[in-house]
Amino acid sequence: MHFQWYPGHMTKAKRMMQENIKLIDIVVELVDARIPLSSKNPDIDELARNKYRLILLNKTDLADREMTNRWEEYFKKQGFAVAKVNSQRGTGVKAVSGVIQEACKEKIERDRRKGIKNRPIRAMIVGIPNVGKSTFINSFAGKACTKTGNKPGVTKGKQWIKLNKNIELLDTPGILWPKFDDQSVGLRLALIGSIKDEIVNRSEMAIELITFLQKEYPGVLAKRYDVDEDADRIAVLEEIARNRKCLAKGGTYDLEKASILLLDEFRSGKVGSITLEFPEEG
Repeated sequence: MHFQWYPGHMTKAKRMMQENIKLIDIVVELVDARIPLSSKNPDIDELARNKYRLILLNKTDLADREMTNRWEEYFKKQGFAVAKVNSQRGTGVKAVSGVIQEACKEKIERDRRKGIKNRPIRAMIVGIPNVGKSTFINSFAGKACTKTGNKPGVTKGKQWIKLNKNIELLDTPGILWPKFDDQSVGLRLALIGSIKDEIVNRSEMAIELITFLQKEYPGVLAKRYDVDEDADRIAVLEEIARNRKCLAKGGTYDLEKASILLLDEFRSGKVGSITLEFPEEG
């Protein structure tokens, strides 16, 4: 499969970020804890040079806990402040304010020496589509201050949100980068739903997911779907179709329907707490 998706509004979003970065003290980037590196936009590193940086590992409830801890250490070694959150449930969100202030302590001290007191830290929130940015902001601010949706590309324009007397947030639309040099990055993004399902082959994606799970998480498919994991991946998908009654006319297996079911259950965490990439690859 070849993955590519860069709607016009994303070009506009990147330009808007370039224009506003000079107003910002810290760039807070949300990544999906299941694919921390693949969901981290390399363009942001260039845009955010000379700014404080915070990586938020989001959707930690869906990811492998041990791997999330390893990713936390990985990013800290790269010089980022790191926090782990589950925006949907609000887990870890309250602690983010303190992490932001800790990351910006040099700037706060500089302001204090200049006699500037109580100037709020200005944080830009960035992240690729469908990484949970709007849900995080609503949870962080304690009110529904941005429109949320589970489809990529809901946030369209710039919004300033006064969080408290210490922090102001600048929300931005999610942006993907124009070209995936590594198509496995595109596959991982598609698997978590950051690339619209309508433009990808879901059966091929499901087969790739089965291959990964057979190798890295043996037992999870057998436990969830009562399949023989030692069978080849197409046979596993056919077994899922049979056991979950995904049948087409004439009683044949509907592999497309079984693929959609597997992807939906993976994305919602029903298959298990799974991370799709490991720090050694980064």
